[in-house]
Amino acid sequence: MATAFEKDVRSKQWHPFKPANYRVVLQALIKYRGADVRFLEWGSATGVITIMADLLGYEAYGIELDASLVETARELAQRNQSKARFAAGSFLPTGYLWEPEGGDGRLGTIGEGTAGYDELGIDMQEFDVVFGFPWDGETDMMLDLMAKRGGTEARLLVNMTNRGIYEYRGGKRQV
Repeated sequence: MATAFEKDVRSKQWHPFKPANYRVVLQALIKYRGADVRFLEWGSATGVITIMADLLGYEAYGIELDASLVETARELAQRNQSKARFAAGSFLPTGYLWEPEGGDGRLGTIGEGTAGYDELGIDMQEFDVVFGFPWDGETDMMLDLMAKRGGTEARLLVNMTNRGIYEYRGGKRQV
Protein backbone atom coordinates (compact mmCIF):
# COMPACT_ATOMS: atom_id res chain seq x y z
CA MET A 1 0.00 0.00 0.00
CA ALA A 2 1.37 3.40 -0.97
CA THR A 3 2.06 5.90 1.81
CA ALA A 4 0.63 9.41 1.73
CA PHE A 5 4.13 10.66 0.98
CA GLU A 6 4.38 8.36 -2.05
CA LYS A 7 0.97 9.48 -3.31
CA ASP A 8 1.43 13.19 -2.72
CA VAL A 9 5.12 13.66 -3.52
CA ARG A 10 6.76 10.78 -5.33
CA SER A 11 3.93 10.13 -7.78
CA LYS A 12 3.56 13.80 -8.75
CA GLN A 13 7.14 14.98 -9.01
CA TRP A 14 10.72 13.81 -9.14
CA HIS A 15 11.86 13.06 -5.64
CA PRO A 16 15.57 13.12 -4.65
CA PHE A 17 15.39 10.50 -1.87
CA LYS A 18 18.67 8.91 -0.81
CA PRO A 19 18.77 6.41 2.07
CA ALA A 20 21.22 6.90 4.92
CA ASN A 21 24.45 4.94 5.16
CA TYR A 22 23.60 3.06 8.36
CA ARG A 23 27.21 2.12 9.13
CA VAL A 24 28.22 5.78 9.13
CA VAL A 25 25.21 6.67 11.29
CA LEU A 26 25.99 3.80 13.68
CA GLN A 27 29.55 5.08 14.21
CA ALA A 28 28.26 8.58 14.97
CA LEU A 29 25.68 7.25 17.43
CA ILE A 30 28.17 5.01 19.24
CA LYS A 31 30.33 8.06 19.93
CA TYR A 32 27.67 9.82 22.04
CA ARG A 33 25.71 7.04 23.70
CA GLY A 34 25.52 6.91 27.45
CA ALA A 35 23.17 6.63 30.38
CA ASP A 36 20.21 9.01 30.20
CA VAL A 37 21.09 10.46 26.78
CA ARG A 38 17.94 11.56 25.00
CA PHE A 39 17.98 11.21 21.18
CA LEU A 40 15.67 12.74 18.59
CA GLU A 41 15.53 12.05 14.87
CA TRP A 42 13.97 14.73 12.67
CA GLY A 43 12.10 13.11 9.79
CA SER A 44 12.41 9.56 11.10
CA ALA A 45 10.60 7.88 8.18
CA THR A 46 10.36 4.13 8.96
CA GLY A 47 12.32 4.60 12.18
CA VAL A 48 15.46 2.61 11.46
CA ILE A 49 17.88 5.21 12.87
CA THR A 50 15.71 5.96 15.91
CA ILE A 51 15.40 2.24 16.64
CA MET A 52 19.17 1.87 16.20
CA ALA A 53 19.66 4.65 18.77
CA ASP A 54 17.32 2.91 21.21
CA LEU A 55 19.11 -0.42 20.82
CA LEU A 56 22.40 1.41 21.55
CA GLY A 57 20.99 2.60 24.87
CA TYR A 58 19.63 6.05 24.04
CA GLU A 59 16.19 7.16 25.14
CA ALA A 60 15.13 7.48 21.50
CA TYR A 61 12.37 9.41 19.76
CA GLY A 62 11.51 10.13 16.15
CA ILE A 63 9.25 12.71 14.55
CA GLU A 64 7.90 12.06 11.05
CA LEU A 65 5.39 14.09 9.03
CA ASP A 66 3.89 11.08 7.21
CA ALA A 67 1.59 9.26 9.66
CA SER A 68 1.72 6.04 7.62
CA LEU A 69 5.51 5.97 7.99
CA VAL A 70 5.10 6.49 11.74
CA GLU A 71 2.87 3.40 11.87
CA THR A 72 5.53 1.44 9.98
CA ALA A 73 8.18 2.69 12.44
CA ARG A 74 6.09 1.63 15.42
CA GLU A 75 5.58 -1.84 13.96
CA LEU A 76 9.30 -2.16 13.19
CA ALA A 77 10.18 -1.06 16.74
CA GLN A 78 7.80 -3.61 18.22
CA ARG A 79 9.21 -6.43 16.04
CA ASN A 80 12.73 -5.53 17.20
CA GLN A 81 11.81 -5.15 20.89
CA SER A 82 12.69 -1.47 20.78
CA LYS A 83 11.28 1.12 23.17
CA ALA A 84 11.75 3.90 20.59
CA ARG A 85 8.79 6.27 20.48
CA PHE A 86 7.46 8.01 17.38
CA ALA A 87 5.21 11.00 16.79
CA ALA A 88 3.37 11.97 13.63
CA GLY A 89 3.95 15.63 12.91
CA SER A 90 6.49 18.26 12.04
CA PHE A 91 9.90 18.50 13.66
CA LEU A 92 9.41 22.28 13.63
CA PRO A 93 8.19 23.39 17.08
CA THR A 94 5.06 25.50 17.36
CA GLY A 95 5.92 29.14 16.77
CA TYR A 96 9.26 28.52 15.08
CA LEU A 97 9.83 30.84 12.14
CA TRP A 98 12.65 30.38 9.64
CA GLU A 99 14.01 33.81 8.73
CA PRO A 100 17.03 33.33 6.47
CA GLU A 101 19.30 36.27 5.71
CA GLY A 102 18.29 37.59 2.33
CA GLY A 103 15.88 34.68 1.92
CA ASP A 104 12.22 34.52 1.16
CA GLY A 105 11.17 33.04 4.51
CA ARG A 106 9.81 29.74 3.24
CA LEU A 107 10.44 26.85 5.61
CA GLY A 108 12.62 24.87 3.23
CA THR A 109 10.94 21.59 4.18
CA ILE A 110 8.70 19.35 2.10
CA GLY A 111 5.60 19.77 4.23
CA GLU A 112 3.99 21.33 7.26
CA GLY A 113 2.03 19.89 10.14
CA THR A 114 1.36 20.04 13.86
CA ALA A 115 4.53 19.94 15.95
CA GLY A 116 5.44 16.35 16.91
CA TYR A 117 6.79 17.51 20.28
CA ASP A 118 3.22 17.92 21.51
CA GLU A 119 2.49 14.21 20.93
CA LEU A 120 5.78 13.19 22.56
CA GLY A 121 5.21 15.51 25.51
CA ILE A 122 8.85 16.60 25.35
CA ASP A 123 10.22 20.03 24.48
CA MET A 124 12.93 20.24 21.83
CA GLN A 125 15.45 21.68 24.29
CA GLU A 126 15.28 18.47 26.36
CA PHE A 127 17.13 16.38 23.75
CA ASP A 128 20.87 15.76 24.05
CA VAL A 129 21.48 14.48 20.52
CA VAL A 130 19.41 15.46 17.49
CA PHE A 131 19.89 13.74 14.14
CA GLY A 132 18.79 15.18 10.82
CA PHE A 133 19.16 14.06 7.22
CA PRO A 134 18.24 17.30 5.44
CA TRP A 135 16.59 17.66 2.08
CA ASP A 136 18.41 19.99 -0.28
CA GLY A 137 18.18 23.46 1.24
CA GLU A 138 17.21 22.36 4.77
CA THR A 139 20.64 22.39 6.43
CA ASP A 140 20.71 26.11 7.26
CA MET A 141 17.17 25.91 8.61
CA MET A 142 18.13 22.94 10.82
CA LEU A 143 21.12 24.84 12.19
CA ASP A 144 18.93 27.88 12.89
CA LEU A 145 16.27 25.74 14.55
CA MET A 146 18.82 24.07 16.80
CA ALA A 147 20.39 27.43 17.73
CA LYS A 148 17.02 28.95 18.60
CA ARG A 149 15.24 25.99 20.21
CA GLY A 150 17.82 23.31 21.07
CA GLY A 151 19.47 22.74 24.41
CA THR A 152 22.65 24.72 25.01
CA GLU A 153 24.76 21.56 25.34
CA ALA A 154 22.90 19.52 22.71
CA ARG A 155 24.62 18.08 19.66
CA LEU A 156 23.12 18.25 16.19
CA LEU A 157 24.28 15.47 13.88
CA VAL A 158 23.61 16.35 10.25
CA ASN A 159 23.89 13.58 7.67
CA MET A 160 25.51 15.23 4.66
CA THR A 161 24.90 12.28 2.30
CA ASN A 162 28.26 11.46 0.65
CA ARG A 163 30.27 13.75 2.96
CA GLY A 164 29.43 11.91 6.17
CA ILE A 165 27.90 13.26 9.35
CA TYR A 166 28.75 16.73 10.58
CA GLU A 167 28.43 17.51 14.27
CA TYR A 168 27.32 20.92 15.48
CA ARG A 169 27.31 22.16 19.05
CA GLY A 170 26.40 25.64 20.14
CA GLY A 171 25.87 26.54 16.50
CA LYS A 172 29.44 25.69 15.52
CA ARG A 173 30.66 22.75 13.51
CA GLN A 174 32.87 20.41 15.53
CA VAL A 175 35.87 18.84 13.84
